[in-house]
Amino acid sequence: MTLAIEVENLCKQYGEHQAVKGISFTVEQGTLFAFLGANGAGKSTTIEILCTLLKKSSGQVTINGFTLDASNQNADIRKSIGVVFQQNLLDERLTVRENILHRGRTYGLSKKQLAENYQFVSTYLHLEDIDKHKYGTLSGGQKRRADIARALIHRPQILFLDEPTTGLDPQTRQFVWQAIKQLQLETNMTVFLTTHYMEEAAVAHQVVVLKQGKIVAQGTPDALKTKYTYDSMALVFKHPIDGVKWLEELAIPYTEKQNIYTIRLDSTLEALSLLKKAEPLISSFEVIKGSMDDVFIHIMAEEDVA
Repeated sequence: MTLAIEVENLCKQYGEHQAVKGISFTVEQGTLFAFLGANGAGKSTTIEILCTLLKKSSGQVTINGFTLDASNQNADIRKSIGVVFQQNLLDERLTVRENILHRGRTYGLSKKQLAENYQFVSTYLHLEDIDKHKYGTLSGGQKRRADIARALIHRPQILFLDEPTTGLDPQTRQFVWQAIKQLQLETNMTVFLTTHYMEEAAVAHQVVVLKQGKIVAQGTPDALKTKYTYDSMALVFKHPIDGVKWLEELAIPYTEKQNIYTIRLDSTLEALSLLKKAEPLISSFEVIKGSMDDVFIHIMAEEDVA
């Protein structure tokens, strides 16, 4: 197992306020890593530290084998990563192509390498229809495609994405996300993602949940769903009175809303035996899987109570 990122006891202090409180985690090379947390949790602060934009207060960080803040190694880290922040960074007066090529030249790429890299990012992000347009005239989704291309022009080993699809319409968000997943799978690039969309986190290899500067949960999406959520089944009875009687006879706890009775399942397969028993009484049913939304809500609520 090769590690792209190693973080040990990372802290960031602003006066008396500790924004990041001794967090530790690792990211395997070639994986999609999701970093979750509510606003103010410390996600952006952590990313800015990892990307060499903000000084850490203490702790150890290694990126692609380079040690953060060690002699001359921050420059090596910057050359090996690409970063897409929430705010737009490109020049609105230049075309998409001009912006991206200008960015590539800052990495010292040869004319041939720059042309090859531009073709690479253009193919993944479908820039052909916008590359001659001035950046300032683009829609939000088009700008996001250009922003990601800018971050990829030097073919980095790690791509940092800070809420890359926030504010985009569903169709554009789906396109951008599919391009990111395709890139990660086909090039073995490591992708470090922060997001508010739990369906994006659901396809990550590893998830870390941050709250008030501390890691409160981490694991694979499946492991987190197993620990923090449960499956349920919604039943619609032909005659609600008979349905309620049946549930109470079997001592099955339930909730009811608009004549839909929802019960908790210990496992998805439990639905089969219950449906056989309930079949004469029901007109419809739905088995509902626990989701990453449920995970996030449960973890946040659990921490609040604690």
